[in-house]
Amino acid sequence: MFVARSLIRSGVMSATSGVVQRLEQRAQLADEIILRLQQQVGQLRRTIVGREEQRLAEENSLLRQEVTQLKATLVGAETRNGVKQIPVPKAGSTVAASAVKPPTQPAASAKAQAPAQAPADQKQQGAPENQKKKEKKEKPKKEAKKDGKQDDQAAAEVDFRNLDLRIGKITNVKKHPDADSLYVEEVELGETQPRTVVSGLVKHIPIEEMQDRMVILCCNLKPAKMRGVLSQAMVMCASSPDKVEILSPPSDAVPGDRVCCEGYEMSESFPVQMNPKRKIFERIQPDLKTDDKLQATYKGSLWKVEGKGHIVAATMANSGIK
Repeated sequence: MFVARSLIRSGVMSATSGVVQRLEQRAQLADEIILRLQQQVGQLRRTIVGREEQRLAEENSLLRQEVTQLKATLVGAETRNGVKQIPVPKAGSTVAASAVKPPTQPAASAKAQAPAQAPADQKQQGAPENQKKKEKKEKPKKEAKKDGKQDDQAAAEVDFRNLDLRIGKITNVKKHPDADSLYVEEVELGETQPRTVVSGLVKHIPIEEMQDRMVILCCNLKPAKMRGVLSQAMVMCASSPDKVEILSPPSDAVPGDRVCCEGYEMSESFPVQMNPKRKIFERIQPDLKTDDKLQATYKGSLWKVEGKGHIVAATMANSGIK
């Protein structure tokens, strides 16, 4: 009997030690899994941070380029208006300027030490000095008036030449996944890559008529996201509160052809991207209209593709364009 009890106890103890050993093994395995997960999470965090830094660096580079272009445009406009470009003084020039000022003090003391002249001589000399002072006071006012005129001239320069209008072909079109009233189009412009354009034309133009259609695009608006999709241009249309029609180019126009306007000489380079804060397009748009012959105009001057023909609407005469 005693022997049987001893055997039972030894069996229970051996079984218990086996369970404990398995539990310890599982705990060690769990620790290893947790460590690997922590390492993977850390690697994912570093990857995400690196991508975000790269994206921000690219955005900064684009902003620098935009600022450089805007500076060049501003300098060109000021030069055409006769504004003299004064270089920014360097650090050394301030030292040189300060070194020139002290000699004026001995001159002032020399005047103070000069002998007094007769009252008649003082009156004769005083008159020219008073006139010089008046002239100095009047000069800043004249310069201020000139600056005001130059600002008016700069504002008057906003016209059709600020628009980058080109012929494009819609090679693919589909409805926006998150907006029932929007199309998402891929448009060929003769560039290395097609541009993505988002247009609110679903209620006006059937999707079958959008596919492979030749259109006029405004290409230098600032790209903007429309319900999550970045739009890189705008389809130009004749528009009224009740109806919208896409403008049509000449039949022999090809993607990449530039649209110009009679009486407005275009430069060889494309216009720079328009700054939304200056409201350039909003200032030009009220003068964009179709005439009674359905032809697109700016202040009465016809749009055209050089050597190929004019831009027209299908049926909408005397309508706004946007």
